Amino acid sequence: MIEFKDITVADKDIITSYTFNSDRKNCDLSFSNLCSWRFIYFTQYAVVDDFLLLRFWVETHVVYMMPIGHGDMAKMVDLLIEDAQQQKQNFCMLGISHFMKDDLETIFPNRFCFTEDRDYADYIYLRTDLSTLAGKKFQAKRNHINKFKNSYPNYSYAPITSDKIKECMELEAKWCRANDCDQHEGTGNERRALTYALEHFEELGLSGGILYVDNQIVAFTFGMPINHDMFGIHAEKADTDIEGAYAMINQMFAQSIPEQYIYINREEDLGIEGLRKAKLSYQPVLILEKYMACLKDCQMEMIKW
Repeated sequence: MIEFKDITVADKDIITSYTFNSDRKNCDLSFSNLCSWRFIYFTQYAVVDDFLLLRFWVETHVVYMMPIGHGDMAKMVDLLIEDAQQQKQNFCMLGISHFMKDDLETIFPNRFCFTEDRDYADYIYLRTDLSTLAGKKFQAKRNHINKFKNSYPNYSYAPITSDKIKECMELEAKWCRANDCDQHEGTGNERRALTYALEHFEELGLSGGILYVDNQIVAFTFGMPINHDMFGIHAEKADTDIEGAYAMINQMFAQSIPEQYIYINREEDLGIEGLRKAKLSYQPVLILEKYMACLKDCQMEMIKW
C-alpha cells in the first residue's frame, strides 16, 4: 500500500529534487502549481524506490501523474493501478505527453487507451525568442513595445519582492473586477490559486517582475523552474487600459530569467479563443500535447482539470 501524504510548502525540496532533474516539460509539474491548486485537487505525493508518485482528484475521480524517477517504471505503474483499485476507481493518468505515451506503449503494449485534449496542451518557447523578439516574425510585438515606450516614457521594471506583494494583489483585484472573474468558476479558482502563490511567494521558490508607469503598477508576472532547462510562467496580469503592457512585461521578465533555462512554458490556453491566438502569436517552438491514459478495460470520459 502506498502511503500518500498531502503536499505542503514544506515539501518543496523533496518534490523539486525529482522534478528539476527530470526531462518532463509539463507545467503541471511545477511545484508552485502542485501546491497552489491543491485546494481543488487535494494533491498528494509519495516517494517509493526513488520514484515520485503524484495522486489527486478531479471532482470524484482519483487520477495520477506518470511516476518520475529512475528504475522499474512498470513496477511503479502497477503500484498505482493497485492504489486505484483500492479506491474502487478506474485507473487513469493525466498530463501524458507524447514522450510518456511512447514509454507507456513500450512498457505496457496495448494496455492503455489515450485521449488527447488540445485545450490542455502547453505552449513552449525559446527564452531567447521572448527576451529579444528578434527577426521578422516578431515585428508586430516589437511595434507594440515601441508604442508602449513612446506612450509611457516614465515606465520602470522591478523584481517582485515581499514588500511588493500587496500592490500585485491590488492589480489582480482590479483585473478581476474588469473581467467579472468572481462570476465564473474557472477564473474564480485561478484567483484563489494566484492569491495562494503570492501569499507564499518566497516559500514556493517563485520569482517575478512588476511593470510601473509613473510609479503605479500596471502589470506583473511570476513563475518558477519546472526542470533543469524549462522555466514556467504561471501568471501574467496587466491593466488592459495600458496598451502594450502585456507585451512589455512579457519581454522584460523573459530578459530576467537565467540563461540556463533554454525554454519557457507559458501553460495552456484552455480552449479560450483569444488566449490561443495570443499564445500562438509568440511563435512557440513546441505545442506540447497531453493525453489522458486509461487502462483499456476502464471506460472513461475525458477528465477535465
